[in-house]
Amino acid sequence: MVLWVALLMSYWCVGLNGAAADSTRLERIEKCGTRCSQGLQCRTKPDNWFSPSCQNAAEGLNRSSVFHNISLSTVMRCEGRQKCSLNLRIKTAFKLTESIHGLYICTVTDGMMDNCQTFSFKKESRHRLSGLQVEVENDCTDISPGQRMQVTVKTIPSYCGVTWTGSYGAPECISEDLHRHVPECITGRLSYVVNPQRKELSVSVSDMLEDEDYYLRLCYRDFICVGTGAYTLIKKGEHEKSIDLPYSRPLPCLCIEGWSAVIDASRVQVCPFKHRLEELWSGIQFDPLEETLSWEPLCPVTAVVVLCQKKGDAVCVDLPHSSQNVSREKITFTKVDPHPDLCMKFTAGHQSWTRCPFADARFQAWKVVVTRQQGRKDVKMLSQITATYSVGLCVKSEGSTVCQVTDTHTMHVEKHKVVVLKLAGEQCNSCLQVKRLDVKFAATVIHCLERCNQTWTFRPVVSRQTSWDLTWVILPAAVCLSGIIIFTLALHVLLTVYQRRKRKINGGCISEKRTDAASDCVVPVLEAAPYAVFLVPDSPQCRNTEKANLISD
Repeated sequence: MVLWVALLMSYWCVGLNGAAADSTRLERIEKCGTRCSQGLQCRTKPDNWFSPSCQNAAEGLNRSSVFHNISLSTVMRCEGRQKCSLNLRIKTAFKLTESIHGLYICTVTDGMMDNCQTFSFKKESRHRLSGLQVEVENDCTDISPGQRMQVTVKTIPSYCGVTWTGSYGAPECISEDLHRHVPECITGRLSYVVNPQRKELSVSVSDMLEDEDYYLRLCYRDFICVGTGAYTLIKKGEHEKSIDLPYSRPLPCLCIEGWSAVIDASRVQVCPFKHRLEELWSGIQFDPLEETLSWEPLCPVTAVVVLCQKKGDAVCVDLPHSSQNVSREKITFTKVDPHPDLCMKFTAGHQSWTRCPFADARFQAWKVVVTRQQGRKDVKMLSQITATYSVGLCVKSEGSTVCQVTDTHTMHVEKHKVVVLKLAGEQCNSCLQVKRLDVKFAATVIHCLERCNQTWTFRPVVSRQTSWDLTWVILPAAVCLSGIIIFTLALHVLLTVYQRRKRKINGGCISEKRTDAASDCVVPVLEAAPYAVFLVPDSPQCRNTEKANLISD
């Protein structure tokens, strides 16, 4: 029993799916033509002349009394599985009278000439069916997918006020029936596999137009899809309809585009990374001379960009009057202080992303440094540019992140100078709030000292010292010079002691066998130091030697 129920349910579901598919399927015809009500003998002929002028209608003859129902629809005529065309079917129901000899139907599209036809009725049939409702149906008007037409129906002869006018739009190529069978709607189906390691897209094509080559490419979609490189051609005789397309970045506007190699072929686009919006928030540029921060989207995007100050790991507080809407154009923020806490926040839809272009402190123009020397703290502000700053003393209450300013001073600092903040009293329990004033967008930086129970006052003073601390240059130089002096004195003492001991042992200058009576008496005094030679002055044994004293390195 359970098996039978399952079979019945599956059959019912299949039936519903088939009915849904058939509901979007257009009616098929083998050939077009005109069909009139039974007994109404009608004849059709084209008529592209100007519409005849109207004449006064008989009493009781008007549009509502003549035309009861006019319907417009699309039918499909096929010569093969992928060789189908669309026709407009015009079905008119009206009340026939002996004064109506036929119908005049015109269709017109923008920029095209009128396409008109006349349907005339024979006198015998008019007399026999007078006063009855009859129908005339014609489906020989060609129409393209998505085309809009203006349809006008008049009587013959044309009576003033007895005219029906309506408009109609043919189905678009998005209809599955057209997508499979009408050549101008057949784009092929694209499927892909992303290989992020190799940065490649493996693309496969199915349901492409028979007996035609097929093109594939990568492109950036905007108003049009701009290609990134050469086209790739798939031959119609190739059994393997798959290729690999390399890409550089997974941008949301990067799409795969395919189309048949025929004139005015419809194209299909598939965008594998359309949800990767985070790829757009890069390429932020800063001009340090103009102090200009700019960003240009690589893809069209609807977003809001605002400057913000980073307060924590996940909090970035918006700066006032810094919000800009962006879609395609480049956005620019002028007069920006490049502080590491200054960031850009991008918001698209319900998501936000924060990027901090100055986080590496490469462009940082100033900073506050607190050092401890001899039991006291020195607060200095180092500035690499000439600028104006606001320095305030503020106090944070317990458990609050807001710093209440109690005193503020404005200081102008020259380039490559150090601002020394001489703090009077106990340097704790309070914070310094510093902000650059000569720009439009700047972060407000707070530096807090150690907490204690005493208060202090501060007085900012601009020092004349340069940005280099000379202590770190003089101290090593003094140590090196002291070492050289001590080493020289020790060496001199050792040489003097050695010389005196040598004289006591030898009793003076011991002469060797001489070849020249005027030759000098040279005494080696320190063999352990071959890089230094000392010349000893005359002694009683060596009266003719020259007096000299030389130290050579």
